[in-house]
Amino acid sequence: MRVLVAEDDTGVCEVLRLFMEKEGYQTRFVHDGKEALEEWERGDYELLVLDWMLPGLDGMAICRQVRSRSQVPIIMLTARTQESDQVLGLEWGADDYVTKPFSPLALMARIKAVMRRVRSAGGSPWPDSGIRLQHWRINPETREVFLDGEAIADLTPKEFDLLHFFARHPRRVFSREELLDGVWGYDFYGDERTVDVHIKRLRKKIARPGHPWIHTV
Repeated sequence: MRVLVAEDDTGVCEVLRLFMEKEGYQTRFVHDGKEALEEWERGDYELLVLDWMLPGLDGMAICRQVRSRSQVPIIMLTARTQESDQVLGLEWGADDYVTKPFSPLALMARIKAVMRRVRSAGGSPWPDSGIRLQHWRINPETREVFLDGEAIADLTPKEFDLLHFFARHPRRVFSREELLDGVWGYDFYGDERTVDVHIKRLRKKIARPGHPWIHTV
C-alpha cells in the first residue's frame, strides 16, 4: 500500500518509518504542505496521513483540496484538542484523526481500520455482493451507490460505510457506541460526536424531498 505522510517533525517521521516498513507499506514522507499537495498530485497514493500544522499549507487546506477531487482516505494528525477543531476536520472530509502525542501503534491500528473498511468489498462478514432495495443499489465491491438510478459519487469512505451499514440493517435503531463498533471497527478513543458529524454530512448528500432516509430516534 502506498502511503503519503505529511509531517514536519522529522523525529516523528523516523519513528513512523520503522512502523510503516514493518507493515510493508511504501511510504513517502514530506515536511511541507505545498510539497505534500504536489506529491499527492504526482503519485498514486491509497492513504494520506496529514499533520494539521504544516509550513506552507496546513493539513486542513490540503484535505479540502484533495477531497474536492478524490475520495482517498485521509487521517489527520493534530495537537488541537478542542472538540470544535476535531469536528471541523471531519466536516472538511477527513476520515479519522489522531491527537498528538500519539502512540505509533495506535496510528497503525487506525490506518488498518480505515483501509479494512475501504477494501471490505463483498466478503465476510457481508455474504452478499450488493444491496438492492426499492430506491437503492449499493455495491461494496466497487463502492458505488445509486439512488433511484442516479449515482452518488461524492461519498467519503466512512460515509459509504455508514450508508452500507444502515442498508444492511433496515429499520434498526443503533446507539452511537454500536455505530462506532460496527462501522469504525475499533476501540474509538475520542468524542462520540464523530458519529453525529458523519451522519449529518451523509444526510445532506442523500437527501431527497420527502425521504429523510436516516431518522434520529
